[in-house]
Amino acid sequence: MDNVFHLKLNHEDKIATKNLVPGIKAYKEKTLSIKDVEYRIWNPFRSKLAAAIMKKLELMPIKKKTSVLYLGASTGTTVSHISDIVGTAGKIFAVEHSSRVAREFINRVAIHRPNIIPIIEDARMPQNYFAIYEKIDVVYADIAQQNQTEIAINNCKMYLKCYGYLLLVIKARSIDVSKRYQEITNLELKKLKCFSVIQKIDLYPYDKDHFIILAKFLQ
Repeated sequence: MDNVFHLKLNHEDKIATKNLVPGIKAYKEKTLSIKDVEYRIWNPFRSKLAAAIMKKLELMPIKKKTSVLYLGASTGTTVSHISDIVGTAGKIFAVEHSSRVAREFINRVAIHRPNIIPIIEDARMPQNYFAIYEKIDVVYADIAQQNQTEIAINNCKMYLKCYGYLLLVIKARSIDVSKRYQEITNLELKKLKCFSVIQKIDLYPYDKDHFIILAKFLQ
């Protein structure tokens, strides 16, 4: 995978990204220097995208120069690693609704990384993202809403390029606590009518009752 590195640390297999801003950490992550290059260890227990990679994600659509719309940036753990991957020629439009969380994200992560554009808005209202000025290569959706799939689809219809990619985190317990999580995931998959689903990954043991869906946008 482009700009995702497999390393050994204390005799354990790890994945890492090359730090875009050497010397600056995003979330107290471990770092490793090899031949004057600083790598940031990517913890799959703190990042669902890292968990998907560890669970054999078949295709990584985020690479150097990629533009990404990230829904649910939170405090920026995964966003920071995507920033490393896309590099200075890429960009991440990072949407976070909570002003308190967004403030932490900006002060701890975005302020150090010029390829991150924070957007403090509700992902349910993509028409309010005035910072986005072009179609996007990848939409990454990690939001805890009952209608999380519909929110992701609406964002894709507004901003994702035709044949661009969606990485959708299905948080089953945010949708319905009464059904088995596999059943919920299958129901959510049926909503992706304008996508070609490439892969469905159960994120256990890194996250319980979570799946990530990789799909290509066909409209």
